[in-house]
Amino acid sequence: MNQRLTVENYRMSSELAVTRKLQEMILPRTKELKSIEELDIVGFMEPADEVGGDYYDVLQRNGRIKIGIGDVTGHGLESGVIMIMVQTAIRTLLINGEGNPVKFLSTVNQTIYENLQRMNCDKSLSLILMDYHDNKLYLSGQHESVIIIRTNGEIEIIDTDSLGFPIGLTDEITEFIFEVEIYLNLGDIVLLYTDGIPEAENQSKQRQFKDEMQRVLMKQRILRKEYDSQVIFWVCD
Repeated sequence: MNQRLTVENYRMSSELAVTRKLQEMILPRTKELKSIEELDIVGFMEPADEVGGDYYDVLQRNGRIKIGIGDVTGHGLESGVIMIMVQTAIRTLLINGEGNPVKFLSTVNQTIYENLQRMNCDKSLSLILMDYHDNKLYLSGQHESVIIIRTNGEIEIIDTDSLGFPIGLTDEITEFIFEVEIYLNLGDIVLLYTDGIPEAENQSKQRQFKDEMQRVLMKQRILRKEYDSQVIFWVCD
């Protein structure tokens, strides 16, 4: 029995390692991010377990930039696989020229929902998609709030709860999808993140997300005052 358990644990560890490697392989590369002249982009992801459910991507096609960030419920093999499904669905729609944000997000949802039904899986995910062009971000979908720090020091928080619906819970979410337009000035910073950041605790078990992130963002604004492009900066955990 012990030998069987050892073999099974080794097999599962190997599967999780492969899935995590696949996740890392499809993340945007530094070379890709630097090729986007209109924006300075930094991204980071560190899974809490062997395989996390966080998703982020930056895709550029025909002069349009699409940015996505999301979080699958739970961790492990299923969550990692769903994250890969989402990335593939988004890239496919982008290649096929889908430009309507409602159709785009609802199609991603239907694709993931039908796969989850086949998998007999009860997971879902939060997801926002952003299109950038002409100094504007067009945001749709439901996820964590988007934080913007303006060049004058003002901080704006965009609540996304009313802009979408969790992906994969039902086959039809068209009526829940809305879009908001955000104008960016030169030097503005936009922060996108997943729930590992606001839920992080210090040694005293206190959450200091708001104060710490504002401090970091203000420091970044001061350091980047002389930059001549908009800045998108996010952290995933």
